[in-house]
Order: sequence, then structure tokens, then C-alpha cells
Amino acid sequence: MVYTVTFNPALDYVVHLEEPIVNGQMNRSTREEFYYGGKGINVSTVLTNLGADTVAMGFVAGFTGAAIVHGLTHKGIRTDFIILRQGISRVNVKIRNGVETDINAAGPRLSNDDVKAFMKKLDDLTEGDYLVLSGSIPPNMHDVIYERICRRVADKNVQVVVDADGDLLMNTLQMHPFLIKPNKAELGSLFKAKIKNDKDIEKYARKLQEMGARNVHISMLGEGSMFIPEGDGKVIRMGVPEGKVINTVGAGDSMVAGFLAGYMKNGDFQKAMNLATAAGSATAFSEGLGEKSTIMMQLEKINNNLWAK
Repeated sequence: MVYTVTFNPALDYVVHLEEPIVNGQMNRSTREEFYYGGKGINVSTVLTNLGADTVAMGFVAGFTGAAIVHGLTHKGIRTDFIILRQGISRVNVKIRNGVETDINAAGPRLSNDDVKAFMKKLDDLTEGDYLVLSGSIPPNMHDVIYERICRRVADKNVQVVVDADGDLLMNTLQMHPFLIKPNKAELGSLFKAKIKNDKDIEKYARKLQEMGARNVHISMLGEGSMFIPEGDGKVIRMGVPEGKVINTVGAGDSMVAGFLAGYMKNGDFQKAMNLATAAGSATAFSEGLGEKSTIMMQLEKINNNLWAK
């Protein structure tokens, strides 16, 4: 079972405009969509699309939180959220008019009792489960929270995946997470370094391994991705299949889902990376998160070596 954690879920309100926004004037959209957002939720959604068992966990509040739970349940995604007594889950506005402009809300604050209730739920995880910690945390939370979660499940042999940035990620390395997935920009930011080429990516990814990460997956948008396995395994460098990029929101989360779905099936890193790349590309080439049919279409391209020029 894959459990995903989203501390700060959202309703993503995607607004499409034909013209640039003009401040101080009326701007009319041509169409709109709602998505149930949050990095962990995205991972659970794509895992469900791929037929993998998953439970989305985290915190929701108010009428927007109820809408998130209802919407995910309607999609067949299992949930186990803590229902907060105050505040509302955030609404993020995504404006698309040739470029993507995001306005992300802060979200509700969590109390110590809320966090304790969540930690208690982690006691139900068992050996062989996967736990995905991804995305931002509410403004009143400390950046050791993911480390605390890792410690809570440390004696259960749960495989922890961390997709976060800055100290939120770095603090978990001492707990030896199974997989971490920073992107290229985040990798450079972690080490205050300019990443120029694949050699630099591998160099700093291995530094993360030296600090405790077992496997490191670096995503690079249109440049593909790189996987640095633990031990003496061969570095896996992936390109990007042919296709037109429509949407980048959730592409990295889709890669995490694809990797886990592939790895849990056969324990093969190369096949896991193939499915990760297919899932990330399917989302990038779609309006929303990649469906199974579009993911399989991209996987066929990868298996046939149909890479973008």
C-alpha cells in the first residue's frame, strides 16, 4: 500500500484566458476547470489511475475540504484525512494565457492536537508499505515535521519517499529515505550551486546520498530526468518522449507515482523509471493528470525509443 501525505490540500481553480491579464480592468476567461490539488493527492490520483493501492492522508478543513474528500472518493481514491475544526482548505488559482501564473493560498493552521492525531494514524502502517511525503506545509509548521514522520515509522520498515525542498527535505536525510525527488532547480538551491550539465547533477545527487538518501531521482522538465541508485547500480538517464507540453502542474508528482507503480510491480529500477517518465509526460501533454491510457501511450513511445528532438 502507498500512503501519501498532503499537509495543505487545495482546490485548484484553473482559468484560461485568451489575452494577457490587465490590472485594474475586467478580465474574462474562456473556460475553467477544478482539480483536487496537492502533491500527495496528485500522487494518489495517478497511482489510482494505474491501478495501484493507495490512501491519501493529510488535513482538510471547511466546505472546500469537504469538496476535496468528496471529489477524491468519487474518483475511487481512498482517503483518511484529519478534519480540522477551523479554517478552510485553500483554493489555488492557476491562470493560463500562453504562460502559467499561479496564486496559491496559505491554507489553515494546524494545532498540536491535529498533528498528534495524524501521527497516531501512522501507527497503522506496516512493513512493506510506502509513505510519500511531498509538498509544502502550513505556515505555522516547523520544517522538521517530515523528519518527525520518518522517525515515527522508522521501526516499521516502511519505505519513505520525500518530494520536498530546502530544509524540509534535508532534515529527512539522516533517516535514510528510500527515495527523494528534487528537481534540477531545487538541487541547485540545496547546495547554492549552478547546475550546468549532467555531470553537475550526478555530483550533487551523490552528495545527497552521502548525507543519507538511498535513491535520488532528479527531474529536469524538458531535459528528462536522472536516477542515481543506491550502492553500485548504474545511473539511469531518461529523455522525454515526443509530444506537446500543455500543462506542467503535477508532472513531477506523476513521475513519483509512475516510479512507485513500476517498482512495486517488479523491483526493477529501469522499468520503474520508464513508467515514471511515461506518467510525467502524460500529465505534461494533458490538461490534467495523466490517465492510464495516455500513460500507456507514452510508455509505448519510450519502449520504442521515440524521444523528443
